[in-house]
Amino acid sequence: METAIFEPGGYRYVRGPFQYSGGVAAQPGFAIERVRFAKPIPVEEGFRAIEAHLTAIGRPITSFCACELRSPAPFTDQGFIDFNRVYVGTLERWGIFKDDENPVARSNVCPEINPPAEPSFEAFSYTTPESGQASGGFVIAGSAEAQEGGGSYAERIIRYDDTSPDAIQEKAVFVLNVMEQRMAALGVDWSMANAVQTYTIHDIHPFLADEIVRRGAAGPGLTWYYARPPVLGLEYEMDVRGVPVHRTA
Repeated sequence: METAIFEPGGYRYVRGPFQYSGGVAAQPGFAIERVRFAKPIPVEEGFRAIEAHLTAIGRPITSFCACELRSPAPFTDQGFIDFNRVYVGTLERWGIFKDDENPVARSNVCPEINPPAEPSFEAFSYTTPESGQASGGFVIAGSAEAQEGGGSYAERIIRYDDTSPDAIQEKAVFVLNVMEQRMAALGVDWSMANAVQTYTIHDIHPFLADEIVRRGAAGPGLTWYYARPPVLGLEYEMDVRGVPVHRTA
């Protein structure tokens, strides 16, 4: 996987599609901080809150490096593209997104029960100068069981339209491998994570021990959200982070 450095933000990233990067890691001299909203905030309002927070602490808007979104329900392929174009419009105005290159990592999932009324921010991350208490950090973007490349999601999804136990396991293994590839590209691994999340409405217990725990992916524990990935047809998603500072807004 190819990486690049986003100098204005103080972080490097795994190149990905226009809507998000595969993950970010703090450059030397910087640390990543994460802020979780007390409750999800609609995207437009959330962007204003993020800008206000960064301004208040004296950080440039370009320090914004990752976010976690919650949506009402999975999108169609075109609906996801339309949403993403609106989302990256703000990043373009902030001087982060340019020429379809997006350094910001992202997760976007859909709670199955009590979802938000509209796409909303759950949390966001940004870089700060490192200190004696905090340095480094990384965030791996959410990924579900779709291969990268052209074509519709239906054409790229592993075991499309199959939710049998062995299919869910195959999907999960594919996603775990993507997480490891992205971490390797940034020079980090499971042992450096302090949070691992999985998002699915399907039973993970049949493969939890052998496929997740044994490979070291549950060292800090595993948080299971009863939620779906953001596009119709996807069934299993994960993301990973090793962030030294967590706050609540």
